[in-house]
Parts: sequence; C-alpha cells; structure tokens
Amino acid sequence: MGTIVDAAYTEGNKSALSVKKPKVVFVLGGPGSGKGTQCANIVEHFGYTHLSAGDLLRAEINSGSENGTMIQNMISEGTIVPPEVTIKLLEKAILESENDKFLIDGFPRNEENRATFESVTGIVPEFVLFFDCSEEEMERRLLSRNQGRVDDNIETIRKRFKVFVESSLSVINYYNSKGKVKKIVAGMPVAEVFEAVKAAFTPVDDKVKLLSRCYPIEFGRYLMLHHMMFKDTSVNRS
Repeated sequence: MGTIVDAAYTEGNKSALSVKKPKVVFVLGGPGSGKGTQCANIVEHFGYTHLSAGDLLRAEINSGSENGTMIQNMISEGTIVPPEVTIKLLEKAILESENDKFLIDGFPRNEENRATFESVTGIVPEFVLFFDCSEEEMERRLLSRNQGRVDDNIETIRKRFKVFVESSLSVINYYNSKGKVKKIVAGMPVAEVFEAVKAAFTPVDDKVKLLSRCYPIEFGRYLMLHHMMFKDTSVNRS
C-alpha cells in the first residue's frame, strides 16, 4: 500500500490543483503574532477556507492511517517531514473543499517548502500575508495564554522564535522580492490589526469606489489633477 510520500508527484506529472486553479494566500508570522485569530476573521469576512499545515499533520496522525503512523514515526525520530507530505495533505484538503479561496497558515516554513509547493502544484500564491510582531510582544502573549501548556514556557518559546527567523524569513524575503508580501503590523489590538488585514484583502477598485463615495469632492479634485498631469505624456520623436 502506498504512502503519501509514494504518492508525491514526480517531475513532469501535473497536479490536480492545476485544474481547480484555487486562489491561495500564504499566512506567515511568528508564534504569538496573532495570525490564527486573524485567519478566523478573514474566513468570516471574506469567505476563505483556513488550512493549517500543522492541524492537517496532526489530524493525519490521529486518524491512525498508514500515512499518519509514518508521520508520527518521523516526528518521534526527530526526522524532518518531507515537504511533499504536507503538500499532499494540503492538496487533498483543497480538492475536497467546494471553495476556491484558501488561507494556508504556517506553510511554507522554509525555502525548500516554498520551491517544492510551487513545483508540485504549479500554484504561485496571490500574496503572502506577513504578521510582523516584536519578539517581546509575542512572548508576552504566549506566556499570558493557555497557562500550563507544555510549549508555552520561555525556553521553548524562544527556540520557536529562533526557528521562525532562521527558516521562514527566507520565504518572506523571496516573495517580498516579487512584490507579493503584504506586511501587517501585528502588535496592535486585534480590531486595529484586522482593519489593516481588511485593507490587504480589498481590491484596488473597491478602495477607489470607497474613496469616491466617502470623499466625493476630494476624489473629484484628485481625478482632475491626475488628468492634467498625464494627458500630455506622449513624446513627439519626429
């Protein structure tokens, strides 16, 4: 019986996602940056489906399947789970959903994840939503929530910060070079952060319509000035 790794795509094979052509947004941020809370808001407000890479791996382990046992053994042995495994789980969740808009939370974790995802699925994200928060604030949040959680002690938290900086920031830098990163200042109160998130998800055309409706006089002046500035931009080269 084949496993997820056995079923991973070989070069030249086409991902089933190339047919569905889903809209994908990667959501990245350090532990305690608030991305989970904001993903829930995005789902409610914009109708996306939220997929957490970590949740999918845990669900597969808890299912008791052959693949789940394989993943559990890898984790127990301290072996890195191949990116193809997580990608296969993400693809399965996307294909089983009737939605065509997805937030992928906590993935890609590093450059290998990113390159493999794009190579295997043929999908380039619409953009990357990056929750930028200071380590001090993330530490404060993690220590104040879920008292008694095994992974919410200072030593473990700081190791998680280190892992995020050493791995995920390379992904953010890559997409930033492509103009695909929308950075959210995540140290503010939840409601204020979501206002910034909403702006990131609102199409430019909708923003223009909102401006024209809320500030009609100022918007009219802007259009007149814009027209005067650009109406004679052609250059006579004769």
